[in-house]
Amino acid sequence: MSTTFPRTRGSQRGYSVAEVEDFLQDARTAYTAPIHTPVAIDARSIRETAFSLEKGGYVPGAVDAALERLEDAFATRERERALSTSGGDAEWYAAARRTAQEIVDRIDRDHGHRFKRVGGLSKGYSPRQVDEFADRLAEYFQSGASVTPEEVRSVVFSSSNGGYDEAQVDFFLDTVVSVMLAVR
Repeated sequence: MSTTFPRTRGSQRGYSVAEVEDFLQDARTAYTAPIHTPVAIDARSIRETAFSLEKGGYVPGAVDAALERLEDAFATRERERALSTSGGDAEWYAAARRTAQEIVDRIDRDHGHRFKRVGGLSKGYSPRQVDEFADRLAEYFQSGASVTPEEVRSVVFSSSNGGYDEAQVDFFLDTVVSVMLAVR
């Protein structure tokens, strides 16, 4: 019986033990691969990983916290891999700057118009809340205000009819985390 993470009790559902264990084994293999060996798992794929739910599975909060740490470690390793190549540091930071500029360009849009809106009868993220958080991100990118990757990963927005498209906002936040980890 695996004890990697605490397990849910009774009828509570948690992440599939087998899926989590398989993913962690694949992550270990990818992380320990020689520096110039292509790997199937990277920081972004860790952030996008999802597991099935089952009774008696792993407690999601514990697994999610471990995945955040794993993502940080992979982002650091990816930066080291890029920097170890000839001209890699200039290319790495140039790519991060380009992506950061795309983020700033989106944040510079007017409130209520930063992201695509869903139809009036559909639910999306509250534009007011997303715009308030985007203003904090603008301060981070423009003047170095304190915002952590953990804050970006864990931000929660209420839903509202005709709100911002959730998939687009989530992708944007994933991109922000990628840039933050790239320049740590």
